[in-house]
Amino acid sequence: MPYIKQERRGIKVPETVGEMNYLITRLILEYLGSSPNYERYNAAVGVLECAKLELYRRKIAYYEDKKAEENGDLF
Repeated sequence: MPYIKQERRGIKVPETVGEMNYLITRLILEYLGSSPNYERYNAAVGVLECAKLELYRRKIAYYEDKKAEENGDLF
């Protein structure tokens, strides 16, 4: 977990990638609870993977397609 300054630990919207990592990690640690098991760990990893794929599908692929049109494709 990134160790951000104490005064930034109550934030809701991150300003840096470290703060974003901090918020995501805290959320997952809260979900895991005090005695996590394999099912919880596996679910947390699955959620992270699906969130990554959704971000790529909804935002990044569109951005990449737009830039390819603007700047020309690789081939």
